[in-house]
Amino acid sequence: MGIIKKVTLCTFGLGTGALGYLGASTSIVSPIPEDDPLWRSKSYAKYNSHRNPSTQDVCLKRIPLTKIKPELLQHDGDLALEFCRGVWGGLGYRFQRAYFARKYHGPATAAQLWTVDQLARSAYEPGTQLTDHFEVVEKTPSEVVVRCGDSPRNPSPRDSDGLFVIGAAVDRERGEVVLKLKSCFFRSSSKVEGIQGPMPGWMEMLHRWYSRIWMETGSWKVTR
Repeated sequence: MGIIKKVTLCTFGLGTGALGYLGASTSIVSPIPEDDPLWRSKSYAKYNSHRNPSTQDVCLKRIPLTKIKPELLQHDGDLALEFCRGVWGGLGYRFQRAYFARKYHGPATAAQLWTVDQLARSAYEPGTQLTDHFEVVEKTPSEVVVRCGDSPRNPSPRDSDGLFVIGAAVDRERGEVVLKLKSCFFRSSSKVEGIQGPMPGWMEMLHRWYSRIWMETGSWKVTR
């Protein structure tokens, strides 16, 4: 997928120490469990109407409640929204944001979110478009669901399509906050035979490390 190719240099530029930290502080679950709400969501039914095979995973990070900004735990929805702001406005997305801004920012996309400040302050309501490559399609107190894979100016089925779910929940029993970045990429333009998702193995590996980067830098927004 084009998005992943454009961050290859950024990913390989990380030192081994940083990779080790990311690997230890985050985890990847693949495939997404069968009982995950994504599979029953209206967005998945709408955008993957052919039920095509997908490249899918969940990046997880657990953080002790004592390290979370207390004001984010007072009202339902504040934690997930702030984490979403951290993902898009954070350091992990800076390179890609700048690249897209140079290539796609213009009169036709002026109403979209482009600057770091816009991305760090948005309410991420459904219909919000980001850097001409993402659009919010669902929002709940615990998750923000974003369509990806092509410009939001193309609402039609696509050769490259997918859903990216940014979520946060409190695990009171363990005294932790659980942050999630859920990815599901597929072709929506036509029926695909077989069980193979759209990403080759090497690209899937890069995607997972990029998810870890987004997770880590996005988490800074919710921690003390």
